Amino acid sequence: MLSAGERPQPAMNKNVTATRNPVNKSSLSHPTTPMWTVQPKAEQIQHIWVVTGPAGCGKSTVGRGLQAALGVPFLEGDDFHTQKNREKMGSGIPLTDADRWDWLISLRNAAIKALSPSEANGFHPPSGVVVACSALKQKYRDVMRVAAYGTPSVQIHFVYLKLDEKVLLQRVMARQAHYMKSTMVQSQLQDLEEPQGEWDAMTINAHTPPEQVMRDVLEAVRDKLAEYP
Repeated sequence: MLSAGERPQPAMNKNVTATRNPVNKSSLSHPTTPMWTVQPKAEQIQHIWVVTGPAGCGKSTVGRGLQAALGVPFLEGDDFHTQKNREKMGSGIPLTDADRWDWLISLRNAAIKALSPSEANGFHPPSGVVVACSALKQKYRDVMRVAAYGTPSVQIHFVYLKLDEKVLLQRVMARQAHYMKSTMVQSQLQDLEEPQGEWDAMTINAHTPPEQVMRDVLEAVRDKLAEYP
């Protein structure tokens, strides 16, 4: 059986329409079978861009750059950790799967909320949302993928920033007043499952200068958007 990350991407053929019933966005917190009547046009599709990788890879910087380029909201994953999680990481204690579930679900729900009509966006939801989230394991990415279940008008993409341990450690050690300690990088790398063979993930070489990394990310995102009719 294929996992969520290995399933083929839903075809976006403009000459083919589905024949199912619409689903309310409030149901997106649970996996459902997609149900729709008309294949959405490109301008109707909302995209969730999850910038992933271990601490120090540049998720927040790239995420905010992508936010500015796309003109969409940005969610910083660190802001959704519980105080307990922050204290554990600050003490050099690695988070467990159990520690991360509520964090991932909270972040996923925030992404869904950002895409929904609300008073905050004048009931004109944005074309997408950018999320900075380590999403180290495939099952963590699968938790985030649930945000796109049940509707073809929401597509999720993972932008993995690939960087080696030496550079990650240098960057984290240079941080000031951040709860993530350098020893946690090694723990994260032990947990890391690079997104290989996951149709909705793209890998970016983050060893180049920040300006080049940003250009590479924007090019990859531009190419991905061009796939939608």
